[in-house]
Amino acid sequence: MESAVLNVTVTPKMETKSPDTIANNVILKAEDFCASFGSNQVLKKVNMAITRNHVVAVLGPSGCGKTTFVRCINRMHELAPDATVEGKMIYNGDDVYKMNPVVLRSHIGMVFQRPNPFPSMSTYENVIAGYIFNEIKLTKAQKDEVVETSLKSASLWDEVKDILHKKGTSLSGGQQQRLCIARALAMKPKMLLLDEPTAALDPISTLKIEELLVTLKETYTIVIVTHNIQQAGRVSDKAAFFYLGELIEYDDTKNMFTNPKEERTQNYITGRFG
Repeated sequence: MESAVLNVTVTPKMETKSPDTIANNVILKAEDFCASFGSNQVLKKVNMAITRNHVVAVLGPSGCGKTTFVRCINRMHELAPDATVEGKMIYNGDDVYKMNPVVLRSHIGMVFQRPNPFPSMSTYENVIAGYIFNEIKLTKAQKDEVVETSLKSASLWDEVKDILHKKGTSLSGGQQQRLCIARALAMKPKMLLLDEPTAALDPISTLKIEELLVTLKETYTIVIVTHNIQQAGRVSDKAAFFYLGELIEYDDTKNMFTNPKEERTQNYITGRFG
């Protein structure tokens, strides 16, 4: 669906694109990027480029900065007190920190560790919540199409099509997480950020999410934070290993897991710490 209403409302006014970004098919680039909360520097001069339609796994022990990095991509970290950044985060040729955050988040959706459907909303309403909260007007037919398309993209439509108007929280944990993915996809993003999306799920639900990610990368660029080394190996094209706020290594996942360049990376992957 490409309605005039949606195009006018959610498409930002972009600045001149960086030739480097476009030529190399890079959708996101961090340049000497630092992030702090008050006097606590969490990220230290991260340099990293993410290619379109890839799945990038962000790895590292607790407290290494991986979740902060992902939250900085769509400026969710700004919701925390005393949050500051330095350096650049470039999305699709534009400086993230010069964009309207609401518009940015319509381009870069996020799914959190625990499923968080809005408890007062039905499954149907949860999918179109972004339109409701941003007061984007849709006809009934447009709403129906967004809901069906988004739920199909999240491999959930067949399971919920007959209970769309029941509470989203009535679904199982795995279904709720796929509902949250559908909610993010409904805004037609280019990127999807997932912060340990299967940590609270059972193995069967985890497998469904992993299979979904492999399918979604045909249309979206995906960044996933995970503690699960095996999961990173199953779903990601590239992996980034963070330690104490620094990006230690960033490479094709297969290369990193079979022949890491850094000793700290090898120690983490082999379970010697983390």
